[in-house]
Amino acid sequence: MSVWSSKFPTGPATQRGVVLFISLVLLLVLTIISVSVVQTTSLEERMSRNSRDAALAFQSAEAALRDGENFLETVVALGPFDDVGTNGLWSTPVLGQAPRWETSAIWNDSRSAVAATHIDGVARQPRYIVEHIASVLLEENAYQVQDPYAGSASDRIEVFRITVQGWGGTDTARVLLQTTYGRRLD
Repeated sequence: MSVWSSKFPTGPATQRGVVLFISLVLLLVLTIISVSVVQTTSLEERMSRNSRDAALAFQSAEAALRDGENFLETVVALGPFDDVGTNGLWSTPVLGQAPRWETSAIWNDSRSAVAATHIDGVARQPRYIVEHIASVLLEENAYQVQDPYAGSASDRIEVFRITVQGWGGTDTARVLLQTTYGRRLD
């Protein structure tokens, strides 16, 4: 008689493949985790790229805004401002008319000006338009006490609106900025 007796039978006839099943389930779980990690990493990379594109578009628009302001410092008369926007210079807009910057074609032709500052890494160089908005008379001028409308050109502040569009690393990353700028024309 053998001392070595077992209550459970052993041998090839009693194995049912439980180890194989558990191994396949673990392999499936690891595969799902791996695919999830790859998708998350890919999404984060796209988010980072889009964020960089947006920042680049904003920086190029800011540079064009400064170029537009610098251009206005050289303007001595309102003559170049007209209704067709030659070289991006527009006269006073008609009340109730759709804003000019909403016309997408304006950013592709001579109705807008290319900014003088060159920006590297952008899909397109930034562009701007300058609109003459109004002339504001200086009421506090002591020489106009009797007749406030008889002032000379130095008694008025000309108000302009500068609208710029900047692009990022792709043509779909766009930023539109506006500022109002006033100065005396001498």
